[in-house]
Amino acid sequence: MPELPEVEVICRGIRPFLIDRTIRTIYHNGKNLRHEVPVEAMNRELTNNRIVNIERRAKYLLLHFETSALLIIHFGMTGNLGIFSRSSPIAKHDHVRFLLDNGTELRFNDTRRFGSIHIIYPDEQVNIEQVFFKTTGPEPFTDDFSGRYLQKIARGRSQPVKTFIMTNQTVAGIGNIYANESLFAAGIRPSRKVNTISLKSWDRLVAEIRKVLKHAISCGGSTISDFVNASQERGYFQMNFKVYDKNGQACTTCSSTIKKMTIGGRTSYYCPNCQK
Repeated sequence: MPELPEVEVICRGIRPFLIDRTIRTIYHNGKNLRHEVPVEAMNRELTNNRIVNIERRAKYLLLHFETSALLIIHFGMTGNLGIFSRSSPIAKHDHVRFLLDNGTELRFNDTRRFGSIHIIYPDEQVNIEQVFFKTTGPEPFTDDFSGRYLQKIARGRSQPVKTFIMTNQTVAGIGNIYANESLFAAGIRPSRKVNTISLKSWDRLVAEIRKVLKHAISCGGSTISDFVNASQERGYFQMNFKVYDKNGQACTTCSSTIKKMTIGGRTSYYCPNCQK
C-alpha cells in the first residue's frame, strides 16, 4: 500500500504537469473502485475546468480546480497516477483517464481496485476537515504534531506504541514500514506501552518520524510490491531500511540480531538491544 512518502512523491511528480492544465475529456472503463466512480459528477464539474493546485492530505491526493471543485483520490493498496502521452497503450487496470488540453493524459491505475475517487463541491469544503477528514490526525510535518501532543493523547492508554502511531486519528499517514523505521531510530521498542514513554522520548520519536519520512520522500518512496511513482519509476528507500524485513540479520548499530513480532496483526521488526 502506498504510504505517506509514496503519495507525496506522486503529488510532487505530477504537480508540474498538471498545474494550469485544463481537463478536456474524462474516460472511465466502467469498473468501480472501492466506491462507485462519480463519473457523472466528474464530467459535470471537471470538464473544461482548470487545475490550480495539487496537495496531499494524509494518504489522499487533492486536486483543486478553478471553479473550487475538489477531486480527492485515495490509492488503496495498488493505486497509482501517471502522466502519459495520449498515444501510449492503455494498461489493463487504467480505470480512469483525464485528457488534458495539451494532449497528455493523467491515468489512474489500480490493479486491486481498493482505491477511491471523490468529488467535493465548493460548499462542502468549508467543513472538509470535520467531515471528510474527521478521523484523520495532524500531518507529521506540522506544529500540531509534537511530543507533548502525543504524550497528552497517550495518557491513560496502554496500547503498543507502534499501533498508536499507525492509528490515523493519532497522526496522518504513518504506515507499517515507516513506523518500524522511526521507532528503531528513536530507540523505542514497538511493543512498549504508550503510557510508559517520557516526554523526552516522545520528542525524539516525532523528530525521527519526520527525518525518516523526509528521507523516504527524497528517495522516491519504497519499492514494495508494485509501487511506482508518477513517472513510473521505482523508489529506493528500501535500500536504507534498518530493521524492516531484516529478521535474523545483524543490527547495523550494535550487531545484535534483529527480531520480529506481531503487533495488531502487523509484523514488527526491532533490535532487542537498541530499542527499549
